[in-house]
Amino acid sequence: MDWSNNLGSAAVVGAGAWMLLLCQGAATFILLSRLIKGAVRRPPLTPLANADRSAVGSVSVVVPTLNEVDRIAPCLTGLGLQGDVVREILIVDSNSQDGTRELVKEAGETDSRLKLVTDDPLPAGWVGRPWALNYGFLASSPDSEWILGIDADTEPQPGLVASLVAAAVAEGYDLVSLSPQFILKYPGEWWLQPALLMTLLYRFDSSGVRAQSPDRVMANGQCFLCRRSVLVQLDGYTSAATSFCDDVTLARNAARQGFKVGFLDGAKVIRVRMYAGMAETWREWGRSLDLKDATTPAQLWSDVALLVLVQGLPLPLSIAFGVWGWEHASLSVRLAIDLNLFLVAIRFALLLAVYPSYYRARFSLAAGLFWLSPLADPLAVFRILLSAMKKPKQWRGRVY
Repeated sequence: MDWSNNLGSAAVVGAGAWMLLLCQGAATFILLSRLIKGAVRRPPLTPLANADRSAVGSVSVVVPTLNEVDRIAPCLTGLGLQGDVVREILIVDSNSQDGTRELVKEAGETDSRLKLVTDDPLPAGWVGRPWALNYGFLASSPDSEWILGIDADTEPQPGLVASLVAAAVAEGYDLVSLSPQFILKYPGEWWLQPALLMTLLYRFDSSGVRAQSPDRVMANGQCFLCRRSVLVQLDGYTSAATSFCDDVTLARNAARQGFKVGFLDGAKVIRVRMYAGMAETWREWGRSLDLKDATTPAQLWSDVALLVLVQGLPLPLSIAFGVWGWEHASLSVRLAIDLNLFLVAIRFALLLAVYPSYYRARFSLAAGLFWLSPLADPLAVFRILLSAMKKPKQWRGRVY
């Protein structure tokens, strides 16, 4: 009887292993088809010291703010160094109470392009960020050809705007955004944030990959350049009014209408300090990282399934299979072990690919946890799953 039970258990395990192989094999094929495009992607944007004369005064910068006094100073400094390609810098503030407004007014005394604008009270049906961006777009100079949305927590490097406009003109983009270089400080950030970032790389093409389908277009609102004429045709940010990932929502809406949308590597021209600490990274970034506001439920849950299969499961399954024992494993289990070890190897290899996306001013012991971030993958995938199951009710100090 024990012998029969053992045979039955082995049969169940073998059947389960074949099913796992089938699902993970298909997901691995999808993953590799995306990753291989990175080998021929556009190189990172490089700073451009001088803009083409035709681009002078062609850009209105819009920075939405709400209680950003502790983060906005590097952004204001960086924008002030962008040269004559920038016509105006509109800080659209939602009645900050922490000294943001006073800091902006002080900076405006040395740069006449910098203007403080107070947006109207947030209307029903709008999320704060797209409302402020739309308000800034409507308040901007009609003589500007481009509208550049910049987040207050970014650090624009000299030559950012000139190089971004030059790339958009040369490659015919109507809307183009950049992936930044991330500034991390604390150990928990260095461990968790790269795992969360990897969920994007697994689901979508990397920055610099061309010819993406409209429904898979990626965008980053931290640095988001769009032709004024395109925003006029899109009715500003109205189509992304209710979205907590308004950047991706607007970019995909534009792509569906036939506009050319680009997502480029901006690690050499813009940095960002998004969240302070592991808890804030988990809470704030994880809240919108599923991108459910910009996709259909079918796409959302197929992406979640892919993440579970190729990012969340490989490490724990490899450990579990190791405990099971190679010498006693059936063919299906051995193949499953090989596939999961292969996926773990890919994940660690990708650390080298994303390494330039992280800023290191000096040696830091905390930064060493970056190389252990694959251990946080099951947690990162779990965060995406949690986010996919409910809509955010609070964002950047506002309750919706």
